[in-house]
Amino acid sequence: MQDLQLRNRQCDPFEQDMLHDECGLFGIWAPGRDVARLTYFGIFALQHRGQESAGIAVGDGQTVLVRKDLGHVNQVFSDADLTAMPGKTAVGHVRYGTSGAKSWEAAQPHLAAIDATIIALAHNGTLVNTDDARRELMELGVHFRSNTDSEVAAKLVGYYTQQTHHLRQGIAKTMSLIEGGYAMALVRENALYAFRDPNGIRPLVMGTISATKTAPQAWVVASETCALDIVGAQYIRDVRPGEIVRFSDEGMICEQGIAPRQPAECIFEAVYFSRPDTRIQNRSVYSMRYDMGRRLAQEAPVDADIVIGVPDSGLPPAEGFARESGIPFGEGFVKNRYIQRTFIQPTDEQRKLGVRLKLNALPDNVCGKRVVMVDDSIVRGTTSMQIVRMLKDAGATEVHVRINSPEVAWPCFYGIDTDVQSQLISARASVDEVCRYIGADSLAFLSVDGLLDCVPKTGYCTACFTGRYPVRIPDSFAAGKFIETRTPVYY
Repeated sequence: MQDLQLRNRQCDPFEQDMLHDECGLFGIWAPGRDVARLTYFGIFALQHRGQESAGIAVGDGQTVLVRKDLGHVNQVFSDADLTAMPGKTAVGHVRYGTSGAKSWEAAQPHLAAIDATIIALAHNGTLVNTDDARRELMELGVHFRSNTDSEVAAKLVGYYTQQTHHLRQGIAKTMSLIEGGYAMALVRENALYAFRDPNGIRPLVMGTISATKTAPQAWVVASETCALDIVGAQYIRDVRPGEIVRFSDEGMICEQGIAPRQPAECIFEAVYFSRPDTRIQNRSVYSMRYDMGRRLAQEAPVDADIVIGVPDSGLPPAEGFARESGIPFGEGFVKNRYIQRTFIQPTDEQRKLGVRLKLNALPDNVCGKRVVMVDDSIVRGTTSMQIVRMLKDAGATEVHVRINSPEVAWPCFYGIDTDVQSQLISARASVDEVCRYIGADSLAFLSVDGLLDCVPKTGYCTACFTGRYPVRIPDSFAAGKFIETRTPVYY
């Protein structure tokens, strides 16, 4: 346990002890509408999925214009920027990178040229087999501006479209070559395309905006339904695993780019990544998390005086836990919601404050009380340790930690930044050991079966909990990522 503690202390508690989804994407086909501004609002609704960079590409019927930069959506785009990007179709992207460095070149959408045609691609997920493709494309004279897997996908689409002379065939050929979790949206000057990995690991939904007197029916694709809501779009259905959807003046055309495989949607969309108002298979994420809390109270009851949730994703399960247990629900923390809106980095001295930069306990609510603290997950343990200490410093007599997901004990390679197993505290320590490390009076995780009972009945990827992976990880990609004594299973 000592070496685990030393390793965890080297991590930055401000950012590194959190799960991060790679990014969010939004695409729209809407002649007669302000597609750049609608895309701005779409990716603004998805800002929680990535805060490193933001970008928008617009097809105006003649070419594709791109604006992207490091920063949040409202930092990258001005009103003048959006006004200067008229068009009929657009894609937008917010990024938290799991592949490639944090740089302007890594920001999306990525561009590729097909003779005189420009395409721009936005990608959510991680590809596990792009090294050989990058090398082969470079040998063919294809130039890369970043080291991201997303740019490899864009350049593959461009290359194979030149070979086949049809963009949809270029996309289909690319889909047959790449492996991993991906949802992608692509624009050319006069069309929008959306496609998804054959297991459906990364989410991608589509909807429509009704026609008006001045504009025809519009089509929208996005990582979450909350982005449809903000632009007034009605959810139609998910893009199916392995499907290619094209929107243009010809309407919507759907075809199977690659045969679907066993469904394996990312379970952490329901646990943590998606906004509470997002709907997955016609159920709100809020209601799923609430049910996780109720099930957690059934599986791991405790005597206490108050139930609190760690903002924001821990609040719905805390409400469910309180309802099921009969223990009063209350606020335990105040969250600084502006901490990520600055480029000014804390000093080393300030960084030692850790989560206090984001959260502060409410002594009036916790002092002298036995507290149940509900959170979505424990990754490395440092953040949980600081939150428990904060509550006890505020006067809590006991802190019982309840997690509305199972132990994260296996790395993810499909779009979440936990690709080294040794960094995960539950991969090396028992529940009792983790409990002692974070300083809690008790600790319990929701069971895998309990979690699956709280979400819609479909296939899910639970690899981060179980070590059972839907897509094989190449040895070159997985080298050094697993603890030697732990062997993944592929299905």
